[in-house]
Order: sequence, then structure tokens, then C-alpha cells
Amino acid sequence: MLSRPAALAALVVALVAGSPARADDRLTLDDAFARVAATHPDLRLPALREQALAAELETASQRPALRAGIELENVLGTGDYAGLDNAELTLSLASVLERGGKRDARRALAQSRIDALAPEREAARLDLLAETARRYLDVVAAQRQRDLADADIAQRRRTVAAAQHRFDAGASPESVVLTAQAALARAELERRRAQQAQEAARQHLAALWGEREPRFDLAPQDPLALPMIADFDVLASLLERTPDLARFADQRRIGEARLQLARSQAKTDVDWQFGARAFNGTDDVALIAGVSMPLGGTRRAQPEIRAAQTELAMLEVERESRGLSLYSTLVEAHGRYRVAQLEVLRLRDDVLPKLARAEAAAERAYRAGAISYLEWAQLQSERTATARQQLDAALDARRALIEIQRLTGEALVLPARSMEQGVSP
Repeated sequence: MLSRPAALAALVVALVAGSPARADDRLTLDDAFARVAATHPDLRLPALREQALAAELETASQRPALRAGIELENVLGTGDYAGLDNAELTLSLASVLERGGKRDARRALAQSRIDALAPEREAARLDLLAETARRYLDVVAAQRQRDLADADIAQRRRTVAAAQHRFDAGASPESVVLTAQAALARAELERRRAQQAQEAARQHLAALWGEREPRFDLAPQDPLALPMIADFDVLASLLERTPDLARFADQRRIGEARLQLARSQAKTDVDWQFGARAFNGTDDVALIAGVSMPLGGTRRAQPEIRAAQTELAMLEVERESRGLSLYSTLVEAHGRYRVAQLEVLRLRDDVLPKLARAEAAAERAYRAGAISYLEWAQLQSERTATARQQLDAALDARRALIEIQRLTGEALVLPARSMEQGVSP
């Protein structure tokens, strides 16, 4: 099975399946993924966090420190204690004897935080790859909008030429020529707008790997070639393995380790001390030893134990809420994709071919004087608007597909089936 980042790459590459091989100077989605993976700071942070948590684990594994002490008593007083004759010098070594498995609980908590980095890292990678795919798609969309504008301009120029010819022949007024020229100017404005949007999208994409002046061009591809995807039940079953939910399992282990640490606090530690005392007045030496422990440790630990238990309960509720949210998002994205895919197919197979034939027939009729300019122009506008509607639907499907991939983290394209086989409503 593919890893989740590789699966996302496979998914979006499949969206442009059938594209010609790229030239060396053409940027593919794989190239964009590679650049982002090599340079984006979000992918370097987990390694640094792991180093910090490893240091915390090392600290948590340490035993209580030994404390060396020295005390000088019965000096610089009054009477018999005015000097150093009756001084007492004590050298001691002290520490804490931990009870209740506190050290093991600290180590378990620190290790569980390290283990929790894996799904967090995976989720961050998946989110970043999805964002890269979305920005790449924006560039593809702008290019396609420009292509549609070029096609519209070509239509409008034919209209202007035909209107001018009829005006020169005295068959139509000058207003028709001016109207056709205005429509051509609007089409040229749409093309300039698409060019500007393409440049902005290229800069937005290049910003992911820190390139300030992008010089790349995208590899050729067809944004209308939508693949078939798995049924919803199959996708829903993949949600349990998504990093968004997997992290709750690690968070639960962290919560359980925190609870165990809180429970270990109920076992009070024992402070011990051992040393030797020298009596200056008699030149004698004696050993000293002592132990002490705080009282009421069990009672004092109860609030922290209850807090840890409550956090675990809250975590379960949060996981349930997040699961419902992910499921709802998947339902919405899957529905969007299927509806948009159906729209793209119907427009391609039924609507656009008929509009193309109608527009060609209208051009012949206009040149023959059988219909007015407005009838021909209306068909041209309808054909262009429908082509843009088809593109918008395809882009919406692609965005929904990227969202589905981000949610499930699996390769969803069914290679044995293609768009040519149709879509079930």
C-alpha cells in the first residue's frame, strides 16, 4: 500500500493521466511535491521537535540527584561557644527515594509524546501536499481559462469580419459592427484577466518552496479528464486510519501516561540523609542518618488525578466530534465530486456538441442573411459560457477529490475504469 504522501501524489497525477511527457523545463505535480518536501519549514519542524522531546525523555529518565551538604554549628557565639572550640562540622549526603513508579511514569509520558509525533508529522505532510495540489490546480485552471478566452476571441473575430463584410455590402447597419467589436474587446479583456490570474497562481504555488520569481511552465494536461473513484462506503471505512483520528490514539496514550504519573504522586517520596559529624571540643566523630516524608500525599494527589481522568474523558468526546466532522466533510466532498463529474460528462457529450453545431449553422445563416447578428452572437456567448461552466465543474470535482484524498490518505482512483465508461447518477 502506498504511503499517504505518495498516495496523494499518485491521486493527483492520475487526475492528469494521459498527458504527454513533459519537457525538461515543464513543472509536473511530482516536481512541485519534491520542491516543497525539500524546502518547506513545516516539514523540518517535526525533526526538531523530536530532538527536543528526546532531551525531555533523557531528563525524565534521570534518578533524583544526590545532594552533598556541609553544616558548621556552635561557632562565633557567646561564652563557651565564642570561638571554634566547641564547633560541630557535619558532612552529609542526601537524596530522595521515589515511590509509586514515578520515574517509569515520567519516562512513559515523555515516550508517548515522542510516539505522538508520527501521526502529527503525517497529518502535516498530507495537509501540505494537499495545499500544493490545490495551488497547482489553480495554475492549471488559469491556463485553461486563458485557452477558453483564446477560443472566444477567435469566434468574435470571425463575427467582426462577417459583420464588417455585411456592413460594407450595405446589408446591415454600423451598430452591428460596433457591437461585434465590443464583444471582441470583452473577450480580449477576459484573456488578460486570465493571464493575470495565471501569473498570480504561479507565484502563489512557487511561494511554497520559497521562489520569488517563478520561471517554470506547467506540463501539458487536460483538467477535464476526471477519473472514477471508489464508492462512498469504501472511502468511509478509510476514515479510521486517517491521521486526524490516529492522533487521538496517541493523545489517549499521553493522557493515560499523565494519569499514571498523577497516581504515582499519591505515593509519597522518602527524603533520606546520611553523613558524619565531627565534634571539635572532644575530637570525636559520629555518624548521622535521617529520613523524612510529607504527610497527606494521597489527598494532595487527588485533584491532579481527577484532572487527568477528566482530560481522558474529554479526549473521547473530542474524537467522536472530530469523527462526525470528518464523516460529514467526506459526504459533502464525495457528493460534490460525483455531481460535478456527471455535469462534465453531460456537457461534453450532449450540450457542447449541439451548441457547436448550432453556432456553425448560425454563422452560415448570418453570412447568408437568414438570421440577425444577435442570434449568432447569443449562440457564441452560450457556447463560451457552457465551456466555462464545464471547466468550473471539473475544477470543483478536482478540489473535492483532493479533499477526499486528504481525509482518507489513500489512493482513490480506480485504474480499471475510466471516464469513458460513464458515471452512474
